[in-house]
Amino acid sequence: MAAPLLFLTSSLLVPSGAYILGRCVVAKKLQEGGLDYFEGYSLENWVCLAYFESKFNPTAVYENSVGGYTGFGLFQIRDGQWCGHGRKVCSVSCSELLNPNLKKTIECVKKVVKGKEGMGAWRTWSQNCQFSDTLARWLDGCKL
Repeated sequence: MAAPLLFLTSSLLVPSGAYILGRCVVAKKLQEGGLDYFEGYSLENWVCLAYFESKFNPTAVYENSVGGYTGFGLFQIRDGQWCGHGRKVCSVSCSELLNPNLKKTIECVKKVVKGKEGMGAWRTWSQNCQFSDTLARWLDGCKL
């Protein structure tokens, strides 16, 4: 019973045919987008966050029934708060955050992280990246 449940859960996060980027590709795109030490957060923090939010899938859409929102893209930008009707914090439609070139996504996360919570706006960062003493591993082997 656990195996089918695990498959169902993972298929929600990474649907069949999903567009998954490699870890080093993500790091390079985020670096080129100016996220390395943006608001004091290292590139390793951003790559860690991208992994725990979407498993490096820039086209991920995940409905969070507990939180009552849908997350979009590499960083699971929340509708209703950060993107969507009325454009919210990021001044962008949520669907624009599903582009693998990550331009709109990077623009949006820069606005979110400037808020009072910083990267703490993402619970996954607080739980998995904030106090990690192994952040350097996220860039291991990447030629940046």
